[in-house]
Amino acid sequence: MSEPVSQHEEEVLGKAYDARLMRRLLGYLRPYKGMTAAALGLMLLTSALQLMGPLLTAVALDLFIRPAGESTQISAPSRLVRSFLLERGIDPARVAEPGLVAVAGVLLAVLLLTFAALYAQGYLMQLMGQHVMNDMRRQIFGHFQRLPVAYYDRNPIGRLVTRATTDVDALNEMLSSGLVAVFGDILLLVGIAGVLFWLDWRLALVSFSILPLLLLLTFWFKARVRQSFRDVRIRIARINAFLQEHVTGMPVVQLFNREEAAYGEFTGINDAHRQASVRSIFYYAIFFPGVELITAFGIGLLLWAGGGQVLARTLSIGALIAFLQYAQRFYQPLADLSEKYNLLQGAMASSERIFRLLDAPVTIATPERPYAPERLQGEVEFDRVWFSYKEDEPVVKGISFHLRPGSTLAVVGHTGAGKSTLANLLLRFYDVDSGAVRVDGVDVREWDLSRLRRGIAMVLQDVFLFSGTVGGNIRLGEAAIDEERMRWAAGEVHALPFIERLPGGFDT
Repeated sequence: MSEPVSQHEEEVLGKAYDARLMRRLLGYLRPYKGMTAAALGLMLLTSALQLMGPLLTAVALDLFIRPAGESTQISAPSRLVRSFLLERGIDPARVAEPGLVAVAGVLLAVLLLTFAALYAQGYLMQLMGQHVMNDMRRQIFGHFQRLPVAYYDRNPIGRLVTRATTDVDALNEMLSSGLVAVFGDILLLVGIAGVLFWLDWRLALVSFSILPLLLLLTFWFKARVRQSFRDVRIRIARINAFLQEHVTGMPVVQLFNREEAAYGEFTGINDAHRQASVRSIFYYAIFFPGVELITAFGIGLLLWAGGGQVLARTLSIGALIAFLQYAQRFYQPLADLSEKYNLLQGAMASSERIFRLLDAPVTIATPERPYAPERLQGEVEFDRVWFSYKEDEPVVKGISFHLRPGSTLAVVGHTGAGKSTLANLLLRFYDVDSGAVRVDGVDVREWDLSRLRRGIAMVLQDVFLFSGTVGGNIRLGEAAIDEERMRWAAGEVHALPFIERLPGGFDT
């Protein structure tokens, strides 16, 4: 009873970046331009502040902890600070203790400002993500209400619900977290690279010498984890489909004593998901320790090359410590970017599925100049109507009849003969293949849909109750229906005594 794998193609991941989809996604940010600009400004500020710590450490070491002698080469930021102090008649060697206090104070201020900027940036991005998610869900639900009934015949309800829930959540995570992390990491990488070359271009080249190894590991991880993540998503989709079918159809499973067989089938699907998840964990278990190993190797190279320069008095100890700190900060964003790849990839796949839904054509809609009388007269005519749910499999074949207001017609037939289909065509849930359905002499395709359906009472074959109260199900959101009218309607269907016996009456 479960769906074959081919029907889970929607779960396959697309590109991590698609310019067309990204432009459309960014369109949802237009109403929040100010919020977006503020978040980007805070991102730039945060990246700049994160570069300050190692520079301040270098200044403290070069000028105040170990004052530079004539033969010692101090770092570029230390030279700038020393020149600034000397111009004001202050010798760094004579104000070591106050200088350290000043540097520590500046460093503390930078840390506090970084915290505030990160907090404000995170809050703004999360707030913007919630606004976008709210707008997108409203748009999706509004489109749901306009889509023809035939669309729901072709698409599983669980899959459509996923569009407005899981897929929108994936986009929210990308907009509020993924993009921020990616752009923040890129800005930090560019900033660190610039500072490293400013401090010492030779040592900067030593720092970058391990990049080929790191990139090789990253590309290996990206390729493997993409496939494993795809496998996990497909198997989750299988579990969801199996549970949806078997929980809904549990009476049938029990009626035909299929419990043991269904349990065995679910166990196999569940085990396949576990195995796919274990493979994904395996790649993560290799990647992050591998990054740490390569990073440690790079730090060792820096200690060897930079330590030699310190001994030769061509590099200050402050510059070397700053290099080591920057190197550790440089390698980590590369690993983070690879990890965020799957987030972006999944979000792009979610956006493609959402936009495919939003692009589904509304084939049944009210015309531009609809026919909308104050009340219906009740004349119904089917004129040589042909209709088929599936192409070349007609359900209604050239049927014709004419009902005058006040007359009665009983349509009888076996299951699947098309009795309910006639009511659906009258209400224009579907359009006829040929012929015409007329109400009061006007083709239903020319009617205002809301007016047409409001004027026709239909007793559904399967009763459906919405969550809420009894009164809410009678009103169905129509505030104009007062309690007296509601009691009258309940009395007409002989439900009033039953409702009055409920603990809360109509409010139950």
